[in-house]
Amino acid sequence: MTTFKELRGTAIQAVSSDPSNPEIGQIWYNSSSGTLKGYVYATVNAWSAGGSLPTATKVGGSAGSGTQNASLFFGGDNGTAYLSTSQTYNGTSWTAQPTMTYAKGLQGSAGTQTAALGFAGYSNSPGPSGPFGSWVTTESWNGSTWSTGGNINNNRYFGVGIGLQTATLYAAGFLSGQPAANGTRTNVESYNGTSWTNVSALSQRRYGPGGSGTQTAALVFAGWISPNNVTAVSESYNGSAWTSGTSMNTARYSLGSCGTQTAALGFGGSPYPPYTGATESWNGSAWTTLNPLATVRQGLSGSGSNSSALGIGGDISPSTIYSSTEEWNTQLLSTKTITVS
Repeated sequence: MTTFKELRGTAIQAVSSDPSNPEIGQIWYNSSSGTLKGYVYATVNAWSAGGSLPTATKVGGSAGSGTQNASLFFGGDNGTAYLSTSQTYNGTSWTAQPTMTYAKGLQGSAGTQTAALGFAGYSNSPGPSGPFGSWVTTESWNGSTWSTGGNINNNRYFGVGIGLQTATLYAAGFLSGQPAANGTRTNVESYNGTSWTNVSALSQRRYGPGGSGTQTAALVFAGWISPNNVTAVSESYNGSAWTSGTSMNTARYSLGSCGTQTAALGFGGSPYPPYTGATESWNGSAWTTLNPLATVRQGLSGSGSNSSALGIGGDISPSTIYSSTEEWNTQLLSTKTITVS
C-alpha cells in the first residue's frame, strides 16, 4: 500500500498546535487534541466581509470581468450627487484612482481592472447627454487614465454591460422622458473599441437586469418591465440571436451579477420591494438558490466569477446607501479534522 510519505515526500508530523501557515494538502497530528488534521478546500457557498468603499455608493459601474482580487468601481450616486470617482480593489482594500471625465450613475460597464469601459448612464450635471438627463457617452480606462470614446446609438440608461473593453454588449435599459409603463427597452448594441453597432434585440424589454459572459456568448437575466412588474426570465445570446431560457427563482431588478454564459451569479436586487439578498447560481441549464448576501440591498455592482465574486455598494432607500463590499466564495481553504467512519 502506498504511504503518505511516498505520495507527499514527507511523513505526517506530530505537533502540539496547528501550523500557522500550512500548505494545501498538508496533514498533521495534533498531539494536544489527539486529532489528525489536514489543510484542504471546503465548500462554503457564502458571502464574507471585504474592504469598504471610501464613499457609500449605489448604482456604480464595475469591471465585471475583473476578479475578486483585482477589480475597479467607478461613478455612481452617493445620495447627494452623481460621482466621477474611481477606485481599484486588491482583494483587501479600495484605492482612489483618477476621476472620470463625467459624473454619472446607472451606466453600463464592462472589462477588467486595467482595461474597463463605462457607457451611457444618467446624471443631472452638464455634459454630452440625451434628453432628460440620460447620457450617450463612453469612457475607457487603461489602468491609469480615463478617455472618451464613441457614443451609444440609442439613448438609454440602467441597461447591462457584458464583456471586455474592446468587445462589449450593452443590453436593455430605460429611455429617458418616457412614462414608466413603456420606457423599458429591448435594444442591444455591440462595441468594438471605437464605435457602437445595433445588433439583435432582446425578446423581453427590461431595465436594471443582470448580465454575464462575452460579446458573442452572453446571458441577460431578470429586470424591471413596468410598475409592479419585474421578471425572472433569462435570455442567452450566441453572437447573432437571443434565446429565452430558464427563469431565476426570484424575480427582481437592480441586482449584482457576474460570470459567464454557462456559469453566472446573480445577487441582491429588488422584487419591487421588499429588497432581497438572494443569491442564485446558473450552471447553463438551471438556477440554484444559495446563501444570501449578509446585507440585503439593491443598486449594487458585481465583479468576478461564479465561484469567486464581489458585491459592491448598493442601497435600500435614498437615505440608506452602503459602502460595504462582500466577497463570494464557493470554496475556501480550511483546516479540517480527519475522521474514519
